[in-house]
Amino acid sequence: KKISDVLQKSAPKPGVPADLQNLLTQHFGENRSVIEIEELQLSDSCFLPANDLTHSFSSYLKEICPKWAKLRRIHKEKKSVVMLVLCSSALRSLELIKSMTAFKGDCRVVKLFAKHIKIKEQMNTLEKGVFHIGVGTPGRVKALVEQDALCLNSTKYMILDWNWRDQKLRRMMDIPEV
Repeated sequence: KKISDVLQKSAPKPGVPADLQNLLTQHFGENRSVIEIEELQLSDSCFLPANDLTHSFSSYLKEICPKWAKLRRIHKEKKSVVMLVLCSSALRSLELIKSMTAFKGDCRVVKLFAKHIKIKEQMNTLEKGVFHIGVGTPGRVKALVEQDALCLNSTKYMILDWNWRDQKLRRMMDIPEV
């Protein structure tokens, strides 16, 4: 059997906090001491309810962030975002940006992925303006954070596009580079 055949027949299930905890333990388990691994453990209170796959992206965001208008109004920091959405690809990022129009209102969204956008351009964009939502790929977000072009201190929500599968039926966390 091919893995793609098995995945096509199985119904997608929403991600749970234990999925991320298991992933962190697998990734860091060999390189870290017991104390460091304990520090990586996140309590369930750190997680918002997962999208149970009955919501559109906009309706899910409205449910988990009912005070968005207030958060958006008080955010004035450059080089930071209030909500960070991580996706597996640039095309998926664009798809999510289009699908969140009902939620975002008049807030500003910044694209944080490598497809046709140079990192210097993104650094200049983040430095010049105030953005409320950042949507991008893990690799580009990591590069921006490492170069101090993106500050995560004012980030209140980090949303992982956990359940979406690409053409090869891989989720974001199934990609080794992530």
